[in-house]
Amino acid sequence: MSGTALAVLAALAGALLAGAGWLAGRWQARRGERAAGLVLGTPVERATFHTLHTASLAAPPLRAGLTQDAARKAARRLRSLLGTEALCLTDRESVLAWDGPGADHHERRAMARVAVMLESGRSQSVRTECQRPDCPLKWAVVAPLTGEDGMLGALVAYGSRESAVLVRAATEVARWVSVQLELSELDRSRTRLMEAEIKALRAQISPHFIFNSLAAIASFVRTDPERARDLLLEFADFTRYSFRRHGEFTTLAEELRSIEQYLALAGARFGDRLKVTLQVAPEVLPVALPFLCLQPLVENAVKHGLEDSPEECRITITARDAGPEAVITVEDNGVGMDPAVLRRILAGELAGSSSGIGLPNIDERIRQVYGDEYGPVIETGVGAGLKVTVRIPKYRAGVHSSPPGPHPPRY
Repeated sequence: MSGTALAVLAALAGALLAGAGWLAGRWQARRGERAAGLVLGTPVERATFHTLHTASLAAPPLRAGLTQDAARKAARRLRSLLGTEALCLTDRESVLAWDGPGADHHERRAMARVAVMLESGRSQSVRTECQRPDCPLKWAVVAPLTGEDGMLGALVAYGSRESAVLVRAATEVARWVSVQLELSELDRSRTRLMEAEIKALRAQISPHFIFNSLAAIASFVRTDPERARDLLLEFADFTRYSFRRHGEFTTLAEELRSIEQYLALAGARFGDRLKVTLQVAPEVLPVALPFLCLQPLVENAVKHGLEDSPEECRITITARDAGPEAVITVEDNGVGMDPAVLRRILAGELAGSSSGIGLPNIDERIRQVYGDEYGPVIETGVGAGLKVTVRIPKYRAGVHSSPPGPHPPRY
């Protein structure tokens, strides 16, 4: 659990322990057990354990997001946590789960109160105005459930009377539930990032590339055995890096080394038709960035500059220091593409196309990690080549490169 979640959980426990008299009353039923020595510790210690244990049971369902199934599984635990007569969880449109009595005549009123709360954005404590003498739900506390996109719904706790302790406790529980919902979104984002990374790994080492690389190496076995040996080692290091299993991030230095290996293999195939210029500021070499977010750009440049054109291909790779950011560009003089086609590729409408190798993948991963303002800037036109500029913040929380995996020595 993250530090934020623990902080909210601590606040939750503090809120529930604030009413010492109320908590003591809840534990009077266990006096017989205490007298028999079955329950150890002070009432406050036992209440703390009960709070933390119940919260831990409610957390797993909520990590699936604010769904009807998750709300149903969590509502009973949350009601036990608060000790209320009833409790419901809602989204912005309807009640997802209700635990306790009164659902038959309070559900519709609950959503009306939630609508009012959503407008104000603040917890509210209101009288239910229930006219049934046998109904214990006389007071309701409506607290917002929030996420990255704003308010997602509400937690509504019902009591038999007005209670300042219940207001505070329900508000803190709602904050804790909101943290769990935010963590569920982070889990989903992490999963999407990992899936995008796997797609990148598979995209870079295609059978086509492997066949052509090995064929180029084989052509030098008899005429230049030393070069064939060097290329084979480059191929081994390149594939080892691309298929590595440790870490979601790498350093610019490691990524550029992999690019150099790729270009060495491409150069063995295309010879003097491939011209590469590499300009890198030493200050940006340690910068951490998403794994395999540059190599597809170079693969794209080779494809459009060499495979799709009989002319000489010039590829320029630059990485410069721009204060808090590293600015990286990959430019080629290839055939380019229609900007309208590029937009369709980035939108995923031409996923099966061989054009724009890796561009949607890179665009998606960089935006997920750094935000939409850091999406790649692509300049192109038919016959005008293609230039991709990527800005990478030098420091960003949670972005750390893993140590490189072991590399066997070259003999």
